Amino acid sequence: METNRQKKIGGVLQKDLVDILQGEIRKNGISNLVISVSKVNVTSDLSVATVHLSIFPQDKAAETLAAIKSNTSLIKHDLSQRVKLQLRKVPNLTFYIDDSLDYIEKIDNALSAKENPIENRDLLERRKKS
Repeated sequence: METNRQKKIGGVLQKDLVDILQGEIRKNGISNLVISVSKVNVTSDLSVATVHLSIFPQDKAAETLAAIKSNTSLIKHDLSQRVKLQLRKVPNLTFYIDDSLDYIEKIDNALSAKENPIENRDLLERRKKS
């Protein structure tokens, strides 16, 4: 369970990471790419922050994540300049793609299709009585 301090630090990092990533996109003139930071989890010792990114369009996600991971040290430096009055030490950043929206869309498509297990009970596996 996250403490209030971890949540507050995660919120500060999330806000500043959004500014940094969106600023880099604008500065480099990249169009048709949206990166949002959906969640930042900070460990209890505040040494590691896992950053979950939502990248649209999805087909550019792997290549964008690779570019972000290769520039992690520069992102951490920019972040340290922004939060130097709030944190003594900036946590190490690890980036992941947040696929929760894809998961939700997959469930939604399954429920709206013909193979809806709620409407057609024969699609579900039968429970074995013990």
